[in-house]
Amino acid sequence: MQLYHHPYSMDSQKVRLALEEKGIDYTSYHVNPLTGKNMDASFFRMNPTAKLPVFQNGAHIIFRAIDIVQYIDRLTISLNGEDKPISNEVMEWMQKIEGWSSKIFTLSHVPDKYRLFVSKFIRRVTIARMAEAPDLASVYHVKLREAYDIEDKLRDPDIVKQSEEKLARLLDDAEMQLNKTKYLAGDELTIADSMFVPVLARITLLDLEEEFINCRPKIVEYYNLVKRRPSYKVVIGKYFSGWRKHRTLLKTLFFLGIRSMLRRY
Repeated sequence: MQLYHHPYSMDSQKVRLALEEKGIDYTSYHVNPLTGKNMDASFFRMNPTAKLPVFQNGAHIIFRAIDIVQYIDRLTISLNGEDKPISNEVMEWMQKIEGWSSKIFTLSHVPDKYRLFVSKFIRRVTIARMAEAPDLASVYHVKLREAYDIEDKLRDPDIVKQSEEKLARLLDDAEMQLNKTKYLAGDELTIADSMFVPVLARITLLDLEEEFINCRPKIVEYYNLVKRRPSYKVVIGKYFSGWRKHRTLLKTLFFLGIRSMLRRY
């Protein structure tokens, strides 16, 4: 089993938390979207959406995080010889979490100079890869249009506000649930939690805990609980706890700066 992912990718974190919690061995391949590695023709042929993560088990390839997490859960049940389908409560939470897209929220809280610098670099990478693989030109054009569409949406305050409001509703629902149970779908951690914890980690990465987390005491208690789990330390804490997040971000920005200066796309 192979997983193509990156620590910056929130959906990658969802899948990796599930894999770590289930104790499934897999081969890890880092694909950094901020440097345009997901635009390489070899990756693009496998996954034309260019999104992370990508999970491969033999000839079986899955792209969407929620589908991968469900597959991992079914695989674990099969390996253990159990007959325990995903409960309705877990599935409802997974769909609710999947219903909020982090992209607009994340980019709207990144300083313009950094966001526009990375966006411009990725567009140049896409154009360069298009020249290298002309048979994929139509699919690369789709990715270019998506990049411009995202910038248009970020200039619309209503769209940005809607993204924040949807996140707030998700957190409010979680706060209410955590008043009743230890984890999202009961008193045991499930794959619903594997999908929810990266949402909190993204808020932390953007230094928005005061606005979105600290005002919800049950989520604070829950977040402190899951941070102590080995899976969190491996998947998220290793990269984004304290000074580590600044090291990770600065390393990538330095790399992009050098490649831009040398025009190596």
